[in-house]
Amino acid sequence: MSDSATSNSGGATSRDRLATGKRPNLLLILADQWRGDSLGIEGHPVVSTPNLDYLGATGAHFRRAYSECPSCVPARRTIFSGQAPAVHGMVGMKMGVPWAIGHTLAGELARAGYQTEMVGKLHLHPPRRLYGFHHLQLAEATQREENNDYLEWLKRGAADGTGGAGGAAPLEVGVAHGVSPNGWVGRPSHLPEHKTHSYWCVSQATEFLAKRDPTVPFFLNVSFIDPHPPLTPPQFYYDRYMALDLPEPVVGDWAPNVPPGKGQDPNAWFVNLDRETMRRCRAGYYGLMNHVDDQVARLLAFMRLRGLLDDTLVLFTSDHGEMLGDHHMFRKCFPYEGSARVPFLLRAPRWMGLRPGVALDQPVGLQDVMPTLLDAAGVEVPETVTGRSVLPLLQQGVVSDAPWRDALHGEHSGLYQHDLGMHFLVDGRAKYVWWSQTGREQLFDLAGDPNEVHDLAQGADAEQRLAPWRARLVRQLRERPEGFTAGGRLVPGRPHEQLVPAAPAIV
Repeated sequence: MSDSATSNSGGATSRDRLATGKRPNLLLILADQWRGDSLGIEGHPVVSTPNLDYLGATGAHFRRAYSECPSCVPARRTIFSGQAPAVHGMVGMKMGVPWAIGHTLAGELARAGYQTEMVGKLHLHPPRRLYGFHHLQLAEATQREENNDYLEWLKRGAADGTGGAGGAAPLEVGVAHGVSPNGWVGRPSHLPEHKTHSYWCVSQATEFLAKRDPTVPFFLNVSFIDPHPPLTPPQFYYDRYMALDLPEPVVGDWAPNVPPGKGQDPNAWFVNLDRETMRRCRAGYYGLMNHVDDQVARLLAFMRLRGLLDDTLVLFTSDHGEMLGDHHMFRKCFPYEGSARVPFLLRAPRWMGLRPGVALDQPVGLQDVMPTLLDAAGVEVPETVTGRSVLPLLQQGVVSDAPWRDALHGEHSGLYQHDLGMHFLVDGRAKYVWWSQTGREQLFDLAGDPNEVHDLAQGADAEQRLAPWRARLVRQLRERPEGFTAGGRLVPGRPHEQLVPAAPAIV
C-alpha cells in the first residue's frame, strides 16, 4: 500500500466516541528544529527530557516520524492542512507567500465546537490570519518586533517594574546577545528563565486554560521557538551541558569534504567546527531542549492540578530537525535523520482505550497530525487531507504489522544551493534519497546504521538494491507537473522550485 493510496480515516473508532458524547481536550505541543533522536526516551546520552519522555513512555512513541518538507513554513503548512507538501503547494522554504485554505486543523475543530487557542510561533502568512483559531498569541521570533506579543509582554514588564526588558526597548532585548537566529554560535542567554519565549508560551497557555469556556472541549496549540537558533539557553542550562561529555558529530563515509578551521560563516549550511566550538554549539542546543522540557512540566502540572490532564490528548512533535554538524552539515532542509526526523509522542486519556506504553516504527509524518487529532475528537476528516490518523495503530489488540503506508515521501527544493533539491522515501527500516538536480542516489540501512554513516548506493550489487526504491519514487512523482519522471524513469535536472506549479491535488 503506497503512501498516497492509504485512507485518511480513523474508521469506526471516532464515530463511536462521538456517539458517546465524550470528547477529549487536545493539546498540540510544537517545537522548532528539534531532532528526533534528542530525547531521553530515544536513548540520547546527555539530553534531559523527563517530562516529554513521560508522554511517550505512558502513551505512544513513534520512532520513525519525519517532516515531509524539513523547513519551517512548508512543515507548518503540512501540520495545519494535513496535506503532503506537493498538495498544499510549498515544497521548499519561502517566506511571505499568502496561504488561504478551506480546511485547517483548528478550523475543523472550531466548527465541531472546540474552543481553539494558539500560543507562540505559527509562521504562516499573512500574520494574524486565524486559520481557524479563535484567538492567537503570536510571537514568531525574538528578534522581530512586528506581530510579536512576546516582546510586547517584555515591554509591559519593563514599564510596570516587574523586570521585563530592564528598561531597554523590547527589540534590543531580543537581540542583545548578538547571536544569529540561524547560526551555530552557542552561549548563555542574557535573560533569566522567567523572561524567555518558552516561559512566556506556557504562562500564556495556563492563563488561557484558567479562563477558557469550561462547557466545551479545547484545542490548545503551544508552539515553542526553541531549540531553533539562536542557541542561547538560560545560564543554568548552558552550564549544565558545558560540564558534560557531549557527543560529537557523526560523519559518514560519503559526507562532503569541508575543510576545518576558523573563519567559517556562522550561518553556513556546511561546517567543520573545532571541538570546543562544537561543544558550545551543542551545549546551547541541548540546553534549550532541557528548558523547554521544564516548561512543559509547568504546563502539565497546571493541567493536572486543574483536573484537565486525564481528559486531554497530548501530542508533541516538531516542524523539522537540526543537522548539528553531522556529516559536516548544519541547519535543516536535508533528507538525513538529523534534519528530517522529528519526535512524535502521543498520550491519550485512558478512557479512549488506546494501548499505553507502545513504541512503533511505522513511518509517520506531519501530515498525520491533523487527521489524528480530528479522529480523536470524532470529527470527520476532510477529503482534502492526505495524512492518516495514527490512532488505529494504537487500538487494543492491534499488532505491530497492522496495515499502514509502505513508505513516506518527503522532499525539499534547493534553498541556497539549487543543486540541493531532493526527494526521499523512508519505510522505517531504510531510506532512499534522490537528488533531483544531479540524479545522485543514496540508500541507508536505518535499522543497522541509524546514523547513516554508510551509503549503500555503491558497490557491485547497488543497482539491485536501488531499483525497487527508484520504482517506488517514480510512482510517487509520476503526476507531478515538474516532469520528474518520463517513460517510467526518474529525470534529473527538472525545475524543483519552492512552489509547485498550479499546486495540483495528488491523490
